[in-house]
Amino acid sequence: MSAPIYVETTVNGTVEELWEASQQPHLHEQWDVRFSSITYRPKERENDPQLFTYETTVIPGITVSGWGRSVGNYKGEDGSRTSSLHFGTTQKISPIKEGRGYWKYIPTDHGTTFITQYDFDARWGDRWFRPLIGWGTALSFDVFKRWLEKKEAPRSQYMRFLTYWLLTFFFAFIWMYHGFVPKLLAMHPREVSLATNPLIPAESVVLIAGIVEIGFGLIWLILKQKKVLFLLQMVAFPFLTLAAVSADLQVLVHPFSPITYNASLLMLSVIGLMVSGDIPSARSCKRSP
Repeated sequence: MSAPIYVETTVNGTVEELWEASQQPHLHEQWDVRFSSITYRPKERENDPQLFTYETTVIPGITVSGWGRSVGNYKGEDGSRTSSLHFGTTQKISPIKEGRGYWKYIPTDHGTTFITQYDFDARWGDRWFRPLIGWGTALSFDVFKRWLEKKEAPRSQYMRFLTYWLLTFFFAFIWMYHGFVPKLLAMHPREVSLATNPLIPAESVVLIAGIVEIGFGLIWLILKQKKVLFLLQMVAFPFLTLAAVSADLQVLVHPFSPITYNASLLMLSVIGLMVSGDIPSARSCKRSP
C-alpha cells in the first residue's frame, strides 16, 4: 500500500498570516501548482462544511475539474489550527478518484510550521503520479514560504523556476547532441578539418572533443548548482568562436555562422546566470513526519 503524501516547512510568519494565504481561494490558487482555480460555494448555514470546486490545467486545452469539502476546522489551545479536507473528481482523465487530508499550522519560536498530509484512491498511474504530485506539493510549499518571507509573487517564482530548468535541459541537449551526432556518430569532415593538430590525429581530437562535450552535457543534469556552469559557458563560447574563426575564416559567411550561434548561447547563459540565484525547490521541505 502506498504511503500518504506528507510535506512540512517552517515559515517566518504567524498562524493567521499562513491561514489567510492558504485558505482564501484567490490567494491559494496563486502559489499551489496543483490548482489553476478554486471557487468556494455559498453556505446555507454558518456551521455547514465549506464546499468548493477546483480546476487543474493539465496541458493547454485539457482541464480536470473536481469537488471538495472542508469537513472541519480545529483550533488548538496552543494556537495551532487544522483544516481537514475531502476531495475528488469523476473525470476519468484524472489519476485521482477521491482523497482526504489535512493542513496543520503550528506556532513555533521561528514562525509557523506548515504541514499537509493527504492520501487518495488512484484511478490509474499511482506508481508515477504519487511521487509527481508529492513533488508538486513540496515545490508549492517552498514557493508559499518564499512568497510570505521575501514578498516575491508566486508567478515570478514559477517563471524563474521554468526558465532555469528549460535552460538546463536545453544546454544538456545541446552539448550531448553536438558531442555525439557530428563528432562520435558521423565524424563529420567539417569537424575533422577544424581539429588540426601536429601531434594528434584529427580524428582522435574529434573523438576526445565529442566525449568531453557529452560529459559536460551530463554534468548539466547531475550538478545541483548550475551557476558555475553558466559562468563557464560565458567564458567558453567567446573562446570557441575565436577558435572556429581562426581555423577557417570562411565560417564567417556560412548561413549558420558560429558568431551568431555562439552569441545566442552566450546570451542564454547570461540569462541563466541571472535567474539561477534563488530557485524554488521541493528539496527544501521535509517529506516525512
